[in-house]
Amino acid sequence: MRVSRIIDIVVAGTGLVVAAPVMVVIAGAIAVSDGRPVLFRQARVTKGGRIFHVAKFRTMNNRCDPQGKLLPDAERTTAVGRFLRRSRLDELPQLWNILSGAMALIGPRPLLPVTIAEAGEKGRIRCTVAPGLTGWAQVNGNALLSDTDKFALDLWYIANRSLRLDLSILARTVAVALRGESPNLSSIRSAHEGDTRWGS
Repeated sequence: MRVSRIIDIVVAGTGLVVAAPVMVVIAGAIAVSDGRPVLFRQARVTKGGRIFHVAKFRTMNNRCDPQGKLLPDAERTTAVGRFLRRSRLDELPQLWNILSGAMALIGPRPLLPVTIAEAGEKGRIRCTVAPGLTGWAQVNGNALLSDTDKFALDLWYIANRSLRLDLSILARTVAVALRGESPNLSSIRSAHEGDTRWGS
């Protein structure tokens, strides 16, 4: 855990320095195309059940229907937002969350307090580790998976986490960013069955 934290600090700190010019450009593009604020902040749960505020570049506007109800996410996602989500550049501000210790580089994605509460014991287990910028569910299908599959993959990761697995997730994250998301049925099946073998 100590080695992982050192890696988190080094990678997040270096990433912020290297990505600073890109983040300035992204913030400017959001401000010009959709106004302020450029960041989206929301309460999420971290290790030990503590609440923190995750930061992301804003990818949606607040357009509502005639009744004042927010339109579906797909209709509120901006052109800049679609690019940021596809490239995952919207998550760059979370490097600050990693430096603060609220998040880690690798781990289950941070969830809403209500989602953790509704999950009961599974939610408690999920909070035994810090949430991550990327994780096992994210490299095995992510948005294409059901919530049940994501939870199973997250719990599998917690039960089998190791430095070797984390390095594999980092490599797979790069591959997903380049090739796009695709469900890994082998990993999903292993997660539901509690198999300790990695999916291919």
